[in-house]
Amino acid sequence: MAISRQRLSTKLVEILVTFLLVALVAIGVTLLMSWDLEGGAAAVNQAGSERMRAYRIAMLLSQAALPNAERGAMLKAVEVETEEFERVLAELKAGDPSRPLFLPREPDIQNQFTELEETWLEKMRPAIEAMTAQLRAGTVPEAVVAYGAATERFVDQIDRLVFSIERDISQKTTLLRSVQMGLIVLSVAGTVTLIYLMFLLVVRPVSTLDEGMRRMEQGDFDIRLPVESRDEFGSLASGFNRMASRLSDLYRNLEAKVAEKTRSLEQKNRELYTLYEIAALLNRPGTLEEMCREFLGRLINTLGSKGGAVRLVEQETGKIHLYVQQGLSVQLVKDEACIDRGECLCGEAARDGASTIRMFTGPDIKDLNYPCRREGFRTVTVFPIRFKDQILGVFNLYFETARELSEREKHMLESLGQHLGVAIENQRLIAREKEMAVSEERNLLAQELHDSIAQSLAFLNLQAQMLGQALEKNNLAEAAGGLKQIREGIQESYDDVRELLVHFRTRFGESDIETVVRALLSRFEADTGVKTRFVLTGTGVPLSPEKQIQVLHIVQECLSNVRKHADAGSVTVTLEKGPAYVLRVADDGHGFDASAPGVEDGHVGLAIMRERAQRIGGSVNIESSPTIGTAVTLTLPIVQQAAA
Repeated sequence: MAISRQRLSTKLVEILVTFLLVALVAIGVTLLMSWDLEGGAAAVNQAGSERMRAYRIAMLLSQAALPNAERGAMLKAVEVETEEFERVLAELKAGDPSRPLFLPREPDIQNQFTELEETWLEKMRPAIEAMTAQLRAGTVPEAVVAYGAATERFVDQIDRLVFSIERDISQKTTLLRSVQMGLIVLSVAGTVTLIYLMFLLVVRPVSTLDEGMRRMEQGDFDIRLPVESRDEFGSLASGFNRMASRLSDLYRNLEAKVAEKTRSLEQKNRELYTLYEIAALLNRPGTLEEMCREFLGRLINTLGSKGGAVRLVEQETGKIHLYVQQGLSVQLVKDEACIDRGECLCGEAARDGASTIRMFTGPDIKDLNYPCRREGFRTVTVFPIRFKDQILGVFNLYFETARELSEREKHMLESLGQHLGVAIENQRLIAREKEMAVSEERNLLAQELHDSIAQSLAFLNLQAQMLGQALEKNNLAEAAGGLKQIREGIQESYDDVRELLVHFRTRFGESDIETVVRALLSRFEADTGVKTRFVLTGTGVPLSPEKQIQVLHIVQECLSNVRKHADAGSVTVTLEKGPAYVLRVADDGHGFDASAPGVEDGHVGLAIMRERAQRIGGSVNIESSPTIGTAVTLTLPIVQQAAA
């Protein structure tokens, strides 16, 4: 088979376009012939109507003996039929493509129509006009009988024309059937040709390619396909042959490549395992020393080093302290317990933030006076411990032999240095957070002690002084009154201390805010005798433990104020859940003027409540008057959507 210079897509397009053009030509021919047949059939109908119209004119003219009253209608009918005859005759001559209507273009038919037209114009129409003129004049024409005979001859002409048109239609119908049969033959032949070409251009190359794939699947990598064309299948055959050659080469070296890939995968798996294991280790709770010691031990076991060390930088002085070590001698630990930035290999790495791998080999090692070289180590590695752009320290691995680290191992150790830096910084942040939390809680405790115990003790001190003065004056009545006030102050201080103890021992555990508030109200009612009521409405997501603790402390502060100052008979706590938590503590006791200037300066508890609310993103509103009691409303927006 000759090699084609065309692409397969071009071949297929050319074949299909050729087939389409042939089909369009054949269909166009049949449509044209059908159009001719339809026009001829319309011409037969119109010519036939002319025959009927000629007879009608003759019949109307034969009624010349009609009375004068009816003769006018007859003449009008003759005139109408004559005009219609001429209109149809003109339409047959000019044709009407929109119907379609036209005479066949055969010379014989055209001659017959010309003769028919001449007979009408020269004989029939003049005769009709002459007879109608005599009838209008009131005389009966004598040529009526002669016109009837002429009409018969004229109708014979029309019949011959109709017969000629019908014969032409019959011939064209026979030709149309022949063309349609040819179209059927062309369709069959074209389909067979397309099938053959598709088999030749597509099916056979695909079968050849499939056979080659099947033999390759069975392990015959020496199979090659013939390249018979320059189309897409030729490219596929060439690509298949190249693939077969490559697979043949790969198959011959498969065992070596599999072993190489296996070693590479094992090394990567070890590195990933080390990364995951140490990352999990750094995320476990524990002290910084335990974390660094386990980190160092895992690296020593993984890389097979003789020893190692983790050194941390003191940020204020820049000193580098040996924090934990393993496998180092007492003398080396003593020599490198604290070094400066830029000193030795570790100081240089901490100063520059760059990893260092140093092998003490070659004749120039005698000039290197490093303590680790004097210990007999042949390879020392130093990797920085980073947190963002800050160098927190370095870690070392010591090898007794010359040890080359691959790029993957170096990258792994640098990544572990970053992980260790993040873990160290997290430990420091946790320590600072705990310190801040303790400081804040101590501040709140001091404020509450100042608002309760300190003020009571100051009152007792003043009463003790007044009692001493009364005793010096030997005023027993005043001394008894002062002693009573001291006793009442001591009892109030005792109640304050007990309340503070309960306040700071309250824990949530697995309970929610509603359960703890109910328990708090129950204990408050039992201790004070004040009636309590708790109302819960709505639904929402649970509060975080931090927010629950602050909400509980605010409720406790409200109840403490009710006990000390309100002299109330009942307290109602309302909790409304939703997109925001709204907690309201209302009593019916003696309130105060909340709008008075500086009212919170004398009530430290109110300021503490506002401070606790602001800490969790809420706000406190206080409504109070001397006649209706006090209501404290805590509004706490919730970030999460309320539960359905």
